Amino acid sequence: MDSITTLINRIGLPRLAAMATVAVLIMGFFGFLMMRAQTPNMAPLYSGLSLEDSSAIISQLETSSIPYELRGDGDTILVPRDQITTVRMNLAGEGLPSKGQVGYEIFDQQSTLGATSFVQNINNVRALEGELARTISSLSRIKGARVHLVLPERELFRRERKDPSASIVLSVRGALSAGEIQAIQHLVASAIEGLTPQRVSIVDDAGNLLASGTEDDGIGAIAGQAEERVLSFENRMRTRIEDMLANVVGPGRARVEISAELDFNRSTTTEETFNPDGQVVRSTQTREAQNQSGAAAGQVTVANELPGASGNGASNGNTEQGNSTEEVVNYEISKKTQTAVTEAGALKRLSVAVVVDGTYTDDGQGNMTYAPRSADEINQIQTLVRSAVGYSAERGDTVDVVNMQFAERPDLAPAGTDQSGGLLDFTRDDIMNGAEMAVTLLIALALMFFVLRPLLKKVMSPETQTLALPAAVELGQGTTLDAEGNVIAASPEEAAAIAARQAIEQKNWVEDAKALGEAQLQQLKSVGTLVEENPKQAALIVRGWLSNAA
Repeated sequence: MDSITTLINRIGLPRLAAMATVAVLIMGFFGFLMMRAQTPNMAPLYSGLSLEDSSAIISQLETSSIPYELRGDGDTILVPRDQITTVRMNLAGEGLPSKGQVGYEIFDQQSTLGATSFVQNINNVRALEGELARTISSLSRIKGARVHLVLPERELFRRERKDPSASIVLSVRGALSAGEIQAIQHLVASAIEGLTPQRVSIVDDAGNLLASGTEDDGIGAIAGQAEERVLSFENRMRTRIEDMLANVVGPGRARVEISAELDFNRSTTTEETFNPDGQVVRSTQTREAQNQSGAAAGQVTVANELPGASGNGASNGNTEQGNSTEEVVNYEISKKTQTAVTEAGALKRLSVAVVVDGTYTDDGQGNMTYAPRSADEINQIQTLVRSAVGYSAERGDTVDVVNMQFAERPDLAPAGTDQSGGLLDFTRDDIMNGAEMAVTLLIALALMFFVLRPLLKKVMSPETQTLALPAAVELGQGTTLDAEGNVIAASPEEAAAIAARQAIEQKNWVEDAKALGEAQLQQLKSVGTLVEENPKQAALIVRGWLSNAA
């Protein structure tokens, strides 16, 4: 106890208070670090939720005793990263999140006993709208969807029937292409009996009309298909040529632009050709005839009635006889009928523009010098591009290759080197964790070097300091003692001079001692004020004192 009391008295109550404060602050700081390290890493479970889904999911999480955090306006829920998969599977088993839409489960939640046909029809429409909204929301470019269906009922004793229609409101990421809009129209039309894609209107969350939903929309759809087909063809050809040139001139050293003109007219041509040289006998018909005629006996003729005619003139009458042959030949002339159907999308004309950067050489000092490519190399590149695009002079195609220096010099790293590096592929969570650790380390270093070190120097400095004696002190009349302790005798004149000098030095020594005492007192007051004003920084000193005491 005496040693402890002596230690306390030697240290002093202010220093003990400062040491206790620093110890408490250090323990609190390291306790915070330990609690922060033990806190689970939270990650988004779902984002963009409706208030209904958020409430239902939070109830399930509280029932399962799973920690969670809410962000934004309650539309984002965070859970521990290592439990995301399990939590999502459990919520999916409960039908969450439903995105505020009611599907076919509406028939499971309600009893059909006593339900009228009107209620059943309304539930059917609600179920169809909810299921279609869920299906549309599952697309990658769609954040949310609302579907409204109009399904007219056919009245009794009426032949006319109104066609169903649908209207869709989409919350999209970016902009939808014409093909994606048509895909949504056909998706909804195929799910509803009697609904055609032309009667499905689509509007985005910004109020832009994506599909009018009228019968006249077919013309606009055809025009959109034609434009999308041209862009797809140009992009495909551009990618093919740039990939080929990247292996020749290097990645990013060539730019390609393609303008294609496609013929979207659909035509049918029927051609019938007769060949006169290709005759074939089809049928032959031959007819032969024999004729015989003469005057019969007793026949009254002009010769018999003439005067002086004999009686046997009838027997000597003239007889006529003849043969005839008739032949009919039918020929079949060869004929060729050809029908040619030209589909839409044929290439009418193609224009290709290629810009190639020059070469860069190192002068040995790290400076890159630009040099244009030779004419032979440009001609070779032009030949390759023509072969790749299927150049045809009859169509009027043009392929131009120009060598120009790019405004921004591309990366000149040798081919085959991976510049991205797997070690530099950090996720967002890794970056945030690294930033948090860096900030904590900076705070610890700042407390150590800018707070703890100055306080230790000031607090641990001694309260009294031994003052240095003068170089020589008078021992008696006419004798002095030098710095090494040797006695030196002096004459009366020297003794008087030494006495005067010693008096002056003693006076100066007293003044220096007084000034030093005041300076030390001021330092102690400054240390006390500093400890009172900066208790957190002063608390770090306790750790060093405890180590020294140990």
